[in-house]
Amino acid sequence: RYDAGRDGFIDLMELKLMMEKLGAPQTHLGLKNMIKEVDEDLDSKLSFREFLLIFRKAAAGELQEDSGLHALARLSEIDVSTEGVKGAKSFFEAKAQAMTEASRFEEEIRAEQEEKKKQAEELKQRKAAFKELQSAFAQ
Repeated sequence: RYDAGRDGFIDLMELKLMMEKLGAPQTHLGLKNMIKEVDEDLDSKLSFREFLLIFRKAAAGELQEDSGLHALARLSEIDVSTEGVKGAKSFFEAKAQAMTEASRFEEEIRAEQEEKKKQAEELKQRKAAFKELQSAFAQ
């Protein structure tokens, strides 16, 4: 909805527009900090995965009360008395979809961590083998 460039990412200006339309405008520095807090690939824009991370952190209580990300997460909540049951239904369907995406995201993170551990162990073994060969030549 707010991805004006249609590139699959929310950049600084798109985030600025989104926060203004949601009624929680932020300073330029505040917007940069919002992106920085969840920008895992350090590309200075939000991917869908990073966007979902905002809500995961909010649910875990990891966002500061006065942060722009906390305001964004709070703005995504729904009031059934004003939206009605149909609004709540679509909201919860979207949240269920987001949770499914988040669990896939967590699985990917675990797989990446396991791969890093495996690579570190292989490096350790190679270094030990090299030292063993080196000691053979030293004698």
